[in-house]
Amino acid sequence: MVSTALGPLDPSRLPKAQTLFFPQTGHHLSNRAGFLDFWRGNGQMLIFGYPITEEIIEDRRIVQYFERARFEYHPDLASGKAQVRIGLLGRELIADRQLPVVPDPQNGSRYFPETGHTLTGEFRAYWERRGGLEIFGYPISEELNEDGMVVQYFERTRLEYNPNDMGAFYRGMEAFNGIQLHTLHEVVVSDLGRRAAAARGIRMAPVTQLIGARVWSPSLWARRIEVSLAEQWLTAYEDNLAVYRAPVATGRDGFNTPTGSFAIYMKLPVQTMTGDASGESWYVPDVPWVQYVVGGVALHGTYWHDKFGTGYRLSHGCINLGMDDAEWLYSWADIGTPVAIGN
Repeated sequence: MVSTALGPLDPSRLPKAQTLFFPQTGHHLSNRAGFLDFWRGNGQMLIFGYPITEEIIEDRRIVQYFERARFEYHPDLASGKAQVRIGLLGRELIADRQLPVVPDPQNGSRYFPETGHTLTGEFRAYWERRGGLEIFGYPISEELNEDGMVVQYFERTRLEYNPNDMGAFYRGMEAFNGIQLHTLHEVVVSDLGRRAAAARGIRMAPVTQLIGARVWSPSLWARRIEVSLAEQWLTAYEDNLAVYRAPVATGRDGFNTPTGSFAIYMKLPVQTMTGDASGESWYVPDVPWVQYVVGGVALHGTYWHDKFGTGYRLSHGCINLGMDDAEWLYSWADIGTPVAIGN
């Protein structure tokens, strides 16, 4: 595989496309090949990490390495998002290993005859929620024990299970209620992009920030959150680009979630919630990632049920989220971020 730099980058000669600089790694990310918007709309740091190279030519194709992935530009494909593909780093990493395929166990696992492997548990939930085939590809191994952790390989990546990310209280509530909870970093994407770039001797050293390239921050765009009560889904936007979607559970009859245009006015990483209304009282300790939007109505993580996006409205008016989704939104939104709630 041949990798070459695109050559000296004179900003005045580059196509006019938004270009941002990431001081965390000392590299740029632009929309010349659509990489910036693909990164923003498909998981950002959570899935891909930061850019660790500039755009380079590899096998006559424009590519760029990130901590956890390699983006590839395919202009021969349909226009727009489809022109950006994620490289098959998982396949490349284990190309010389003989991992046995398995028959369909018919035990509730999700089986993929295309590769002869299964998905179950936390990895299945993560794969289905965070991008599926487009982002991760098919599973190409079963769960394995490597480097002291449980991992599973996919065509484009490797997932790692980090059970210690969930605190003991929430783990106990998960078992007590017989449900499946998820924290944001309980499953993480391996740093295959960094490993692949290092193995190929690709330059990862920081570069000088281009004139006119702004430093990346989510605040570069107008952020807003929209909640659909009919769909029981939430969408986070940066300008008009949807950057995150999550299922929710809103207020049940008698405690209906209000509709209207609001804004986050208070944030608390954890809170014990108490209340008394309509003849009911409640005491709920250690509610995580709380963001109030109007009165006592908040976006927050939820550990006492997992009925998000199912049509079951179970709250006393708040917008219940999975703990992983609530944490992502908490880190992304600020005081004043608009929240529109509609039917």
